[in-house]
Amino acid sequence: MIERHFAKLRARGFVSLEEEEAVRASVAEIRTVPADTLVVRSYEVQDHSTLLLDGILCRFKDLRNGQRQITELHVAGDFADLHSFTLKYLDHDVMSLTSCRLAIVPHRALLALTERFPSLARSYWFSTNLDASIHREWEVSLGRRSAAARVAMLLSELHQRLLIVALADARGYDLRLTQTDIAECTGLTNVSVNRVLRDLREAGAASVGAGRVSILDREALWRTAEIDPRYLYLDPLGDGRRSSRR
Repeated sequence: MIERHFAKLRARGFVSLEEEEAVRASVAEIRTVPADTLVVRSYEVQDHSTLLLDGILCRFKDLRNGQRQITELHVAGDFADLHSFTLKYLDHDVMSLTSCRLAIVPHRALLALTERFPSLARSYWFSTNLDASIHREWEVSLGRRSAAARVAMLLSELHQRLLIVALADARGYDLRLTQTDIAECTGLTNVSVNRVLRDLREAGAASVGAGRVSILDREALWRTAEIDPRYLYLDPLGDGRRSSRR
């Protein structure tokens, strides 16, 4: 399943066979965790980073009253905490929202990878920059977007990210999240999420139910979301052209 990680890297650039072999060799352990498992605890010093092979992880912060804000979702192929390689600890928690398979990569192995393969180091630097871009869009949603735009953005973003790793098609994707999970991603109440999902379905944009997101009208969903998909940086050349490697 680590192939999904390489698919994500290839979507923005080139990865050699030698680099792929080195990444595979850097994995020290494969772990399977059930849903609602704390994977990384905030402010706890880390000696490894976690590569998600299957399932959905979230980054979150919570308040004393028990309220939780999810600040980003991670899908298969993502490093959930690559920035702990340089920061050494996280200022937030990482938790599984579904059953997940995780590849554990020691920081010493990441150091050897980045020193041996400068292009791979740039790819991982790009990955952390991409996380920051996604954070900025989520911040705009929480502060300014309408309820409909917040949910539409989340569904659109996940569709695009899952397409990259072959876990979605033009018609939609599986999504084992509850309405409470969606509410905690978007800063809405469960009641508001339920209403927005109904409105998106009635508008013919998207339908969510039984663990599946059906994309009924992709362009309408993007328009509702009020986002520019370039924030996901899927054009590796940065000038509107497509890479010959894609």
